[in-house]
Amino acid sequence: MTHSHQQREEQREEQRQEREQPAAADSRRGFLTKALAVICGGLATLVPVAAGVWAFLDPLRRGGATATFIPVADLAAVPDDGVPRQYPVVTDRVDAWTGFAAEPVGAVYLRREQGSREVQALSATCPHAGCFVEMESTGRSFRCPCHNSCFSLDGGIVNPSPSPRRMDSLECRVGDTGTVAVKWQKFR
Repeated sequence: MTHSHQQREEQREEQRQEREQPAAADSRRGFLTKALAVICGGLATLVPVAAGVWAFLDPLRRGGATATFIPVADLAAVPDDGVPRQYPVVTDRVDAWTGFAAEPVGAVYLRREQGSREVQALSATCPHAGCFVEMESTGRSFRCPCHNSCFSLDGGIVNPSPSPRRMDSLECRVGDTGTVAVKWQKFR
């Protein structure tokens, strides 16, 4: 090979390398530009979608209202013989977006002793399985029909019983007009 031929070959090689370098740089720039566009587009889409999902699920996330006092009976209607009687708990309730007016949400047992204005309130829901507790025919205890949990008149556990705890007590107050109200809540 001659010296001039070798120089021409080297020049061609340098020119070829110079042409390839900008192409590689352009492809990297193009990739970064496209990647950035995809990321920005994804974020621009994600923000309104996340806001929409948040707004849609908000009533479910908030859950129900906190416990409030609900009138369940007049004091005169609660016998003062020490035997609990069952009374429905009726109130307005909201289930996510739907409102229900004056609907039964549960039941309570109210009990008071002779001559007393104090009333004891027990949730009628069994703390073991969530079934409704019934008064036994003898009137001396409660029994859950689901798993035979047994409770005394004050809500204590009668052994043996599968229930992990006593019946749930509810805060109760008697108003000046004689209305008995309970602070209704659902236990778990």
